Amino acid sequence: MPGFLYKQECISIEGAAALTIRSLLDKQQFADPLGEAEALGISSAAWPLFGLLWPSGLHLAEAMAKRPMVKDESILEIGCGLGLASLVSHRRGSLVTASDCHPMAASFMLENLRLNDLPPLRYCHGNWAPLIAGQAPTLRVPLVQGRFDLIMGSDVLYERDEAGTLADFINQHALPASEVMIVDPNRGNRSAFSKHMAALGYTLAEQSIKSLAGLGVPAYSGRLLHYRRKGF
Repeated sequence: MPGFLYKQECISIEGAAALTIRSLLDKQQFADPLGEAEALGISSAAWPLFGLLWPSGLHLAEAMAKRPMVKDESILEIGCGLGLASLVSHRRGSLVTASDCHPMAASFMLENLRLNDLPPLRYCHGNWAPLIAGQAPTLRVPLVQGRFDLIMGSDVLYERDEAGTLADFINQHALPASEVMIVDPNRGNRSAFSKHMAALGYTLAEQSIKSLAGLGVPAYSGRLLHYRRKGF
């Protein structure tokens, strides 16, 4: 795609074979000639964030690599960005739908599938934030539809969300008996989110995630939030 600088890396994933991933070179990559980002309410500052590899995304991918597979389980990744966890699960044979609100996420997913010789993966547009009045974005991909056994995401609790918009979106697409796995880098918003999830019938188990700094890799401290609902 013209107007952008990229990099390609071999990403090591604990519990799974490495993946070759194309990402944006840095946070300075921004171009919106067709006004797609503006129509979706994505600011220039937030625009490139989808195309970077984030530590929480790597930890979610590792959690999915180690998680026992469930026969015929349907999985939805929300706010997938580069979709590392979706790629890991897809390569294992899970029924995965990746989703994001960014207009370029689908093309990056397509390229990263190609780089790793993986078959097609279902990708949909998924945005839990309400549209600004008067916005009617043109979408190149279908909207997320249906309900799933497992919904997963990483670093999606970046706003306090007192109204419970994200929890409502999850509830809209989760089966009555379902699981939700969120990796959160201790942004401070998980308490409010967990209250909304509890009101929807989910119980929570938390797991601390800590890793030391390595060569070019910063230290990490966060939580794996694992919500379960037995059904109505």
